[in-house]
Amino acid sequence: MKSEKCLLLIFDGMGDRPVPELGGKTPLEAASTPNLDAMATKGINGIMDSIAPGIRPGSDTAHLALLGYDPYKYYTGRGPFEAAGIGLEVRPGDVAFRCNFGTVDQDMKVIDRRAGRIEKGTHELAQALNGLEIDGVKVIFKESVGHRGALVLRGEGLGHRVSDVDPHEPGLPVQRAEGYDGASRKTADVVNKLVEMSHEIFENHPVNVERNKKGLLPANILLPRGVGIMKQMQPFEEKCGMKGVAIAEVGLIYGVAKVVGLDTIEVEGSTGGLDTDAQAMGRAAISALKTYDFVLMNVKGCDIAGHD
Repeated sequence: MKSEKCLLLIFDGMGDRPVPELGGKTPLEAASTPNLDAMATKGINGIMDSIAPGIRPGSDTAHLALLGYDPYKYYTGRGPFEAAGIGLEVRPGDVAFRCNFGTVDQDMKVIDRRAGRIEKGTHELAQALNGLEIDGVKVIFKESVGHRGALVLRGEGLGHRVSDVDPHEPGLPVQRAEGYDGASRKTADVVNKLVEMSHEIFENHPVNVERNKKGLLPANILLPRGVGIMKQMQPFEEKCGMKGVAIAEVGLIYGVAKVVGLDTIEVEGSTGGLDTDAQAMGRAAISALKTYDFVLMNVKGCDIAGHD
């Protein structure tokens, strides 16, 4: 074990713009941050383009880059990382998507891309789709944190050059997936059929019957996006000479960690939301430094606030 230790803290989405309600300050400027102030005073500060100047990084590509993996070489889409992060096996030839449980009206227009921030019942909804077979392609689906899920399609002759079904904005209709080559057109056809089936199955599912009774938005459709395939990657320890571990809150970050060979630690009370127990995560990181050379910790709450 190396004597040098590295703790990489990532406060996802903390960067923000000035807010009038805070007197023109950003949320970070307005917050009480004695610990961050202490670290900044003792450390070196600067601005880094995690991928390249002018390139807006997503959580997946940014984490790959921070860990030393060129996203232009290793990244095809977020789906495989999301799937790996929640324990799904992604084999060569599989096509994987990240998904949202969403809410649509009778005209298939999206009311809410996150089904009212659904927290309960997603396991039962996921089980209603998992294991289906469409045109000889097996559907493997599992819920993640909150409104999220991951989809793996397994079958012969599938391609990953497929457009999103999720329109990415409320008020727009659900999109039809389009494939941009022969194999990808087969994938798109399966995806479109699955989305239609999800609406039929979810619409009257007991979970949504109960949500309707409570005046909550139903999770009545699956919205796949972020398609990709898995690529072979050099393990982090072999690449950097450090034994590493990741502490995070959402499947995507765990997926990136698992794909590059980092161990993972899940902390009780880390919810991926604003109610997360950040203190417990901090204690876990300090403890992990006793046995690991490198600890990556991602705190998600700031990003959730930014999304909203």
